[in-house]
Amino acid sequence: MSPNDAHDPTIFLLLTCEHGGRDVPPEYVDLFHGAEATLASHRGYDIGALGVALRMAARLSSPIVFSTVTRLLIDLNRSPDQPDLLSEFTRNLDAQEQNRLITHYYTPYRERVDQIVRLALHAGLKVVHVGIHSCTDALNGQTRDFDIALLLEEARPRERAFCECWRSALQDQAPSLRYRFNEPYNGADDGLTTTLRQRFPVTAYLGIEVEVRQGSIGLPAQQTQTGDLLAVALHESLQRFERGR
Repeated sequence: MSPNDAHDPTIFLLLTCEHGGRDVPPEYVDLFHGAEATLASHRGYDIGALGVALRMAARLSSPIVFSTVTRLLIDLNRSPDQPDLLSEFTRNLDAQEQNRLITHYYTPYRERVDQIVRLALHAGLKVVHVGIHSCTDALNGQTRDFDIALLLEEARPRERAFCECWRSALQDQAPSLRYRFNEPYNGADDGLTTTLRQRFPVTAYLGIEVEVRQGSIGLPAQQTQTGDLLAVALHESLQRFERGR
């Protein structure tokens, strides 16, 4: 399956996974001494998300940008002015060390994604950017009553229309699963797609985040199954979206 099969070849599909792992670079290991359980939890990384994203990329022959460095070092899905860019493990570093984290880990990732989008747009393509994430089944006493959620910017009607197509295709493929929009977070909240929406017009760039419930993708086989589901439905949604526009 290719993202260009049977639909407009001017669509460029890009996948990203900002919280794909819990790796700690050797020079920062001491900061996380005794924090192994935290690193292994949903706070350390998006459990199962990278397996889903890689499966989607393989099925769709799509480029993918991902990181396996723990979000607790520096969060690639936050803007530099956000208080949770750094965690309790790194926010007390001096300014020089904080800038080093930004220079070595944050900026290269962000610039790589930005450059890929710009090159595609310069080539006359329209970009559909999908960021793959996962969320814990419950947080602060609140149970997440969905399996897959699509996060979008409601003020950009084309994103809503695209997500309607994608959800419809998902329901056709797996009607027993529960699908939501903008849960457990609002797609307009701070994130990589939010930053890129500010740089590129909606006619050229769609930025959608996917949140998958971690309890459904804890095992590699589940990640493969969910990646297949999302990929097939995404492929179909691109066709439906373009037929209806």
